[in-house]
Amino acid sequence: MLRNYLKIAWRNMIQHKSFSAINIMGLALGMATSLLIYLWIQDEFSVDAYHANGPQLYTVMERQFFDGKIEASPSTPALLAEELEKVFPEIEHAASLSWEQTFTFAVGDKLNKEIGRSAGASWFTMFSFPLLAGKAETALAAPNNIAISRKLAQNYFGSPQEAMGKSIRLDNTADYQVSAVFEDIPANSSETYDYVLPWQDFLQRNEWLKDWGSNAPVARIQLRTDRNGVSADPAKLEAKMKTFLKRYNPSIGKEKFDIQLFLQPYQDAYLYSNFKNGYQSGGRIEYVRLAGIVAAFILLIACINFMNLATARSVKRAREVGVRKVVGAARSLLIGQFIGEALLLTTIALVIALVLTALLLPAFNSLTNKQISFPLINASFWITLLGMTLITGFIAGSYPALVLSSLNPIRVLKGTLRFGAGARLFRQGLVVFQFSLSILLIIGTIIVYRQIGFIQTTNLGFDRENLIYLKGEGELATNYTAFKQELLQKPGIQSVTYMDGSPTNTFGSTRNVQWPGKNPTSTLMFQFSTVDYDFTKTLKVNVTGRDFSRDFGMDSTTFLINETAARRIGYQQAIGKQLTLWGKTGNIIGVMKDFHQNSLHQAIEPMIVKLSPKSDRKSIIVRTQPGQSKQALASLESVWQQFNPKFPFTYTFADQAFQKLYRSETIIGTLANYFAFLAIFISCLGLFGLAAFMAEQRTKEIGLRKVLGASVASVVALLSVDFLKLVLVAILIASPLGWYAMKQWLQEFAYKIDIEWWMFPLAGLVAVCIALLTISFQSIKAALMNPVKSLRSE
Repeated sequence: MLRNYLKIAWRNMIQHKSFSAINIMGLALGMATSLLIYLWIQDEFSVDAYHANGPQLYTVMERQFFDGKIEASPSTPALLAEELEKVFPEIEHAASLSWEQTFTFAVGDKLNKEIGRSAGASWFTMFSFPLLAGKAETALAAPNNIAISRKLAQNYFGSPQEAMGKSIRLDNTADYQVSAVFEDIPANSSETYDYVLPWQDFLQRNEWLKDWGSNAPVARIQLRTDRNGVSADPAKLEAKMKTFLKRYNPSIGKEKFDIQLFLQPYQDAYLYSNFKNGYQSGGRIEYVRLAGIVAAFILLIACINFMNLATARSVKRAREVGVRKVVGAARSLLIGQFIGEALLLTTIALVIALVLTALLLPAFNSLTNKQISFPLINASFWITLLGMTLITGFIAGSYPALVLSSLNPIRVLKGTLRFGAGARLFRQGLVVFQFSLSILLIIGTIIVYRQIGFIQTTNLGFDRENLIYLKGEGELATNYTAFKQELLQKPGIQSVTYMDGSPTNTFGSTRNVQWPGKNPTSTLMFQFSTVDYDFTKTLKVNVTGRDFSRDFGMDSTTFLINETAARRIGYQQAIGKQLTLWGKTGNIIGVMKDFHQNSLHQAIEPMIVKLSPKSDRKSIIVRTQPGQSKQALASLESVWQQFNPKFPFTYTFADQAFQKLYRSETIIGTLANYFAFLAIFISCLGLFGLAAFMAEQRTKEIGLRKVLGASVASVVALLSVDFLKLVLVAILIASPLGWYAMKQWLQEFAYKIDIEWWMFPLAGLVAVCIALLTISFQSIKAALMNPVKSLRSE
């Protein structure tokens, strides 16, 4: 019997090649898209999930209460991790981790910049980074130790074993001995680095971090487990350590300022990184969920497409069903046959989908910045494929199987078969559902595109065109003034300055600011940066008052503030007013027009800028002459080699740094374009099927109309109007859903576009135009048919 079913299924597929090809293509596209999204979601959940101690690892977070706000931050005092390990027996290990550090490595004649971090002594004990040489307990024991990755060991010494005990000179200032070589950090790690320096060394280089009032590093802990493998209760530990910082920082609890510690599971940090009012409120997990929903919707659209095409062929198969029922075929066997046919087509579609996925995976990796591989040897992957095939086959084949198996054999064989209003409404409902999802994706694509365009073109308050960042390192720490003077004489260079961090990534913040008339209960937080002369000139920031100038000998004690700071302080005329920063009082000489210190996700914060004579490890900012980038880069490299020959010349364009802030949004925008196209394309295949069905059902009516003088245009209009009504209903359903969904997405940005009314008609117009093109093919075909053939009885 099974063999007979397969023969019939194969014959039907061969006999109706065009319908079968459309069915298979729709399912294959839907399954390939779902597979790519599934692999991406699987990769997202695998990030940081490979550590053996993962369930016991936690990040210590701060919940800060100030200025009527609550903010959560992973930045904590540099001394916190070590102190927590001493005080709380529930903690087995604790280690701090620094921000990314770029040092110049010198080994013999090899000279390169490398990116790494500093970490506590227990780092390699807590985290599963396999050591190829050395021991986890001693890898970071001494201040002059350095642990390097396999890649660095091979690049500089030939092998991990050869690297052990060898010396590496960092920034031409200090030598470090290789104490361990770890396996390269895997691609599914949220934190990547090629070397790790000891925490003792980090504190020696950053004395300011020894103050309990300074926050910057991240503290990680590992909970202790008993003999039965049961971990200490994180909730109880969190309650005990909540007010821990008050012991060491006397400012906490005063002037309505408070800091409370809490724990976040380490494995959650990547996907759940967003906090609102101090509490977790999503993060990348929202994109993961959205991707999963999109995958399900696209696959469902493909299944609906299958249903519509199968229904379109139902009349031609009705007599086959009637004959089978007359000779005794049970309904269950007929259902099994039609489900089997759907599964056969789905299996063929799956094979095509696997080939498409394998071909598209490299481009998909490039787009999403991933390193996803095809998991051919992963059993769970094949189980997932089997489940996807069965579910898709059953969903796609269920409705046609139920409809065809329920036909009355007498009516079928008499030629009086008519589908009822319920069946018609169901098919129309499927089309409305398909196009609602498609229009929803089109609306999302339009709004994401507009927001990304807004980000890329919005006035940041400074001019990021023709702006280059260099690292103030090596000899530039002492020869910066001469370097700057020499550079200004070269072609292509317009102006030069320096600052902490960069214009879109300020380095620090402080509450230690006083001014006359300040409310004693105010706990206003200020962004803070030290800069060189020509700061506002180089960034092209408008300033009321003046910038720092060598013509004024006391400018080292003066301040620039931004408009937000002046407004929050309460100064209507801030120039000339006093300000006290860290106990040192000076006058405000200028008010800068607000510019964005961070991404547009965050609102502009109050900012104070102070002149600093030290350029060590700051960002040197160079503005080039418009249209002279090549000459400017040649000038920069020439002067760099003259003043800093022991360090490789590297630079970053401000535009590149700016684009990195919005890589996730750019990726989502591009994917939205592709998904919207696929959804509308597959939906149109379904519409094509329904148009074919309707044309087939109304063949004789069309013939009669043509005999009575109806024009081709009137017949096309007759067949098209009903479908366009369905698309219009879909627009009405999708528009409010799209508005709500995109309004929620835009809430992640402090600065965003307005959702305007024209976006919804535009999305609808796109859908209508594509639907018309799809429908017109079948409509014109039916309208051009010879009426004699149309009226001939079958």
